[in-house]
Amino acid sequence: MLKKSTLEQVVSQEMADIWDVLKPEEKRLITDNFTLQQYKKGQIIYAEHEEPENLWCLVKGKVKMYKSGIGDREQILRLYRPVQYFGYRAYFAQENYVSSCAALEASTLGSIPMSVVEKIIRSNNDLAMFFIHELARNLGGSDTKIVNLTQKHIRGRLADALLLLEDNYGLEDDDATLKIYMSREDLANLSNMTTSNAIRTLTAFVTEKLILVDGRRIKILNEPQLRKISKFG
Repeated sequence: MLKKSTLEQVVSQEMADIWDVLKPEEKRLITDNFTLQQYKKGQIIYAEHEEPENLWCLVKGKVKMYKSGIGDREQILRLYRPVQYFGYRAYFAQENYVSSCAALEASTLGSIPMSVVEKIIRSNNDLAMFFIHELARNLGGSDTKIVNLTQKHIRGRLADALLLLEDNYGLEDDDATLKIYMSREDLANLSNMTTSNAIRTLTAFVTEKLILVDGRRIKILNEPQLRKISKFG
């Protein structure tokens, strides 16, 4: 169990963008209700149809939001990186979760009961504006994603996915290898295609010397061309 002073330091560091708009008594309320939890790779954080209870903050690791469709086929809707918040939309909509979240690798997450967050929002306009901004930004991103997944060719969709992974998680010290190792199935689920199509398209990208693949490690060799494929679909 962390000492209260240490916990407050952790919360203020990991939730800096929220922390800055809180009053002293609100900071104490957040600290008193903040919990750190460890999740293993593949472990479910929350599941579709569950009642939303917490605001989640990814402290360390990688998390995917996904939804099961026809035939239990999975579609990855969003990827989270430190420090991002999630799990609150369903609470504000007064509905159960319509998607699930799971750890892509061993991850550390902080959680705060949404009842506490709502209590602060009702008296703190700056915090309310923070969540309005986040919800609006995510909605805009979802609109773009819908068009990309429904109108782009599979090459454009896979290029999008690779560039998204780079933008979200960055590159290794060689400035070329993606700093995330995803299974072919997850890549397919992110790109709205079958696993076999994802494998064939990855192979084509290797043949065209756009990327280099070593197991789950993907090295980007020609980013300008990948962005061109992404742009024109």
